[in-house]
Amino acid sequence: MPELPEVETTKTSLLPLLEQRVQSVSVHNSSLRWPIPNDIEKLIGQRLIQLKRRSKYILAEFERNQMLWHLGMSGSFRLCQPNDELRKHDHLIINFEDHQLRYHDPRRFGCILWLDSESKSKLIDTLGPEPLSDDFNAAYLQEKLNKKNVGIKIALMDNHVVVGVGNIYATESLFNIGVHPAQPASTLSKTQVEKLVVEVKRILKHAIDLGGSTLRDYTNAMGENGYFQQTLLAYGRAGEMCVNCETTLENLKLGQRASVFCPQCQPLKLKNTEI
Repeated sequence: MPELPEVETTKTSLLPLLEQRVQSVSVHNSSLRWPIPNDIEKLIGQRLIQLKRRSKYILAEFERNQMLWHLGMSGSFRLCQPNDELRKHDHLIINFEDHQLRYHDPRRFGCILWLDSESKSKLIDTLGPEPLSDDFNAAYLQEKLNKKNVGIKIALMDNHVVVGVGNIYATESLFNIGVHPAQPASTLSKTQVEKLVVEVKRILKHAIDLGGSTLRDYTNAMGENGYFQQTLLAYGRAGEMCVNCETTLENLKLGQRASVFCPQCQPLKLKNTEI
């Protein structure tokens, strides 16, 4: 699933569409997580004013309407030429003045919705702070974690705690600060929480700089791959040697997700031993 760096990179790659007016819209398959709105043609004639990201959503502001776009498990946007061959899972085509935008989604878990009061309250309003914002800080995170006895990785991936820290980046952040993914969130010391906030921000910024992670078929709207996967130290490396101590990395399931860790560098501590 595309995580925050991939969505941010996608949003940035769509910036050439800004100030362009929609010429036509065609829906080839409306079946996504929720059906593509049957009145989406009201975009015709409107200029795209702004593109923003909130969590893993792209907010597209047109002159009179706003849309909420989510890539789901396998979705992607692509800037194409009108004569480019249509692919099997191209669901939506929006023709702008100088570019054609296509939404492609083989697994159909993405969404293309109007950002109205209903969708905003259901999908946006209950989200936690952005991890790269000042609102995500050690004091805030400590307060949230003190109320949670689930594994720290599960808490870190909870969008009500902080948005957009998916499996890849949670795994890498915890490995880099030496915290076991199953350590109860409420047992993290003040020092560990401070280190975790700093590391999450660093990892996400670095991933954005490298264009995100292309593990299967992710590309940005220009068709370019991300390169952060070339720097991975833990995620996807179960059975390989730890780069720090040469212990074999292990894998456990937390919240139905694979969680790779080093048993030597990330010992499981069930109590806060900081004095």
